[in-house]
Amino acid sequence: MIGVSIGSKREWASILKHLNIDRNKLIEYPYGEYIRTILYNKDVLLYLSNNRKVMSSGATQYMIDNFKLKKIIVIGTCAGINKQYKPLDILIPTKAVQYDATVKEIEPFLKDKFIVDLHTNADEEITIGTADKAIVMWNDFKELQNNKIDIADMESGAVAYVCKLNDVSCSIIKGISDFPLNKEKQEAYNEQFITFENNIPIIMKDIIDNYLECEINKK
Repeated sequence: MIGVSIGSKREWASILKHLNIDRNKLIEYPYGEYIRTILYNKDVLLYLSNNRKVMSSGATQYMIDNFKLKKIIVIGTCAGINKQYKPLDILIPTKAVQYDATVKEIEPFLKDKFIVDLHTNADEEITIGTADKAIVMWNDFKELQNNKIDIADMESGAVAYVCKLNDVSCSIIKGISDFPLNKEKQEAYNEQFITFENNIPIIMKDIIDNYLECEINKK
């Protein structure tokens, strides 16, 4: 069986609406909700993990243990870091990293242990960085740019790492919902959050309609 992991409640609500899934059929589990369904002629487990690393890691292990998943696909939104991309671009990363797992003042910004090769065989290398902190502040954004992170979220790197430990295939499909803004902190946050909310349904629809089927059917 294939698992499709969704990190945030807003993304989850958008998926349920787009796929016309009855909320009364959802099953609760310790980390969120899930439903087993047929999608693109495959047996698929759609589940909300809730974002940030602890919740998404726990949800991943729970689903692997209880449903013997052979593949997990993480879908959702992300912050843009590399300016060669633009809002609403859909990207399939080749690497997932956790960048908040080091003492960056004296250690490498990225530890090899927390870098997961996603084996996409793509010509273009795309790195998604994960941490428990959303990328809103301009200094954080510039730090990720300087360390060659292309996009950032709060769950993918953790999910990919747990999959690696369990020898489960993992792929990630992410749409850029927003870029941090070089403005006064509260103003930047407010404006970025509005953009994020507005772009969620657009991105989730695009992933479902144009990208997910290919990943589900990929060998």
